Amino acid sequence: MDELAQLKLLAGISNRPLMQEYKLGTPESNMSYTGTEKAKLMKKNKIEPGTDAWFKLWFSRPYMTGEKPI
Repeated sequence: MDELAQLKLLAGISNRPLMQEYKLGTPESNMSYTGTEKAKLMKKNKIEPGTDAWFKLWFSRPYMTGEKPI
């Protein structure tokens, strides 16, 4: 593995799409889609702001760690 590939792996960016690949108007480029989805999950699972479950839902990094938000 070359040094650049190793640095990308350590930084957690090796398996994420580049920003240029996002197209305007898609769910990936519009943050309101993500916020709406998370709000629905909060209501469905009765998650209160500030709890451990809330932090896990909003700040998990499934692309980097594989962690499931819920």
